[in-house]
Amino acid sequence: MSSRRSRQSSAPRITDDQIIELISKLGQLLPEIRVRRSDKASASKVLQETCKYIRSLHREVDDLSERLSQLLATIEDDSPEAAIIRSLIM
Repeated sequence: MSSRRSRQSSAPRITDDQIIELISKLGQLLPEIRVRRSDKASASKVLQETCKYIRSLHREVDDLSERLSQLLATIEDDSPEAAIIRSLIM
């Protein structure tokens, strides 16, 4: 336990002001909160919206991956279209 304590104490402390600044910056990246920039969103709301947004991005990536797989399955491996898609993926 002493090694754990020493690791924690050697880590730089983050101040409340730094946390507020980071939450503010995070809120500016979120579409839901960015629209209402004039209103100050609570840290809790920013973190909830962040989680919600990340989940929606995961769903979108999964959907696009599925669509790409379906597209690749419908074209021949040696076609120009397949070569273009593979070059874009790499």
